[in-house]
Amino acid sequence: MAARFFVREALARDCAGTSIDLPEDVAHHAIRVTRLGVGDALTLFDGTGGEYAASVTHIDRRTARVHVNAFIPDERESPFALTLVQAIIAADAMDYAVRKAVELGVRAIVPVITSRSAPLPAGDRAERRHAHWQEIVIAACEQCGRNRLPDVHSPTPLHAFAPAAEASWLVCAATPDAVALSAMTVTPARCAIAIGPEGGWTQAEVEDMVRRGATTVHLGPRVLRADTAAVAALAIAQARWGDAR
Repeated sequence: MAARFFVREALARDCAGTSIDLPEDVAHHAIRVTRLGVGDALTLFDGTGGEYAASVTHIDRRTARVHVNAFIPDERESPFALTLVQAIIAADAMDYAVRKAVELGVRAIVPVITSRSAPLPAGDRAERRHAHWQEIVIAACEQCGRNRLPDVHSPTPLHAFAPAAEASWLVCAATPDAVALSAMTVTPARCAIAIGPEGGWTQAEVEDMVRRGATTVHLGPRVLRADTAAVAALAIAQARWGDAR
């Protein structure tokens, strides 16, 4: 598969047959990281749907020019609207959860602040953390072939989160009445799956979410790391209701 690059500036659908200069950051990645040369094929996408087949026509130290050969209206989005509600966890684990959530087809990622979540820096550092997650989403879309970027919400306190209208809210929690996610008989129209922090939800948090309409589910008899639980839950949901066939 040709190397894929996200272009922040929207590309015109009628740009096929024209040549364009790659934005500076994309050109740097294409030249210095991917090591493309003149004549090499690449794919561009701008997050609005579809992708553009292109080929490199000119490269120098800092710039690259490509010929756009065709617009390809391919979509690789899951038909099932799935949101990951992830308690903020340690930096590397959070990055992993975000990356894999994109690969598994979520439409949105909502980082939530809980009693036991990893500390979130304040001010500009918090904004940089959010921007970092957005860059991970872009890189994951480049890798997995998605042409639309999932939303990464700003971190929000758990008590302020509410799922979208008509969405089922499933909380992975080892409560006595939790049902196996893989055994659920109801087919939701859309779904938000909440994964707790490394130390788990507090009882009060679970009770509050259930009181606000959530259903507790489990992923089996073993205790999973928070980032593993996110991958497992999303994979089960996509296999049950999405396009992981």
